Amino acid sequence: MGRRTSDLPELTGVAHFIREIRYNEFSRQAIGIALIAVFSTWAAPRAGLFWLGATIALAGILFRLWASGFVMKNKELATTGPYALVRHPLYTGNIVMLIGYCLANGQVWPWLVGAFFLWLWYPPAISYEDRKLHGIFGDSWLAWSSRTPALIPRSLSFASDADTSWSFAKSMKQNWEPVIVVYSLFWLWWLWMQVPGPSA
Repeated sequence: MGRRTSDLPELTGVAHFIREIRYNEFSRQAIGIALIAVFSTWAAPRAGLFWLGATIALAGILFRLWASGFVMKNKELATTGPYALVRHPLYTGNIVMLIGYCLANGQVWPWLVGAFFLWLWYPPAISYEDRKLHGIFGDSWLAWSSRTPALIPRSLSFASDADTSWSFAKSMKQNWEPVIVVYSLFWLWWLWMQVPGPSA
């Protein structure tokens, strides 16, 4: 069993193999990053959909950047900023980004690929992160999780238990998030370059 599935019921054969893939963090992250390039390269963008999609993708990019500056993985329980809205704001940002790139692509197939990607990897990722943080932070996590939804905010209230602020150092150290921002913006630019002109 992998480290992320060691506390789950034992499986064998194909079921074990599929579960290990679903819980594998590297494959989720690598494929998510690759999908941005794939959706942007094999695209047929239309001006109206592109600008709508680009705006949504940019919102997801900025939400991820915001979230990345509040978290120190496994060392402190982040409950401020975006973590006062949802338990997994990095995942929320990813989903918003994915919706944006699907719209900007201008075709149907990215929606099917994106939906499969989210279904395959995100429920196990959320389940694992919740179990892990509960194990590390105990009652503090229970109190926070009882009032904070996983992905979709119930409100825009920023009430929190601690006085912390966004940190570029945290953002860079934990996820190299500024690099992800540059990468994501590059592919939005690449999509923009494919948008037909007014006479096309």
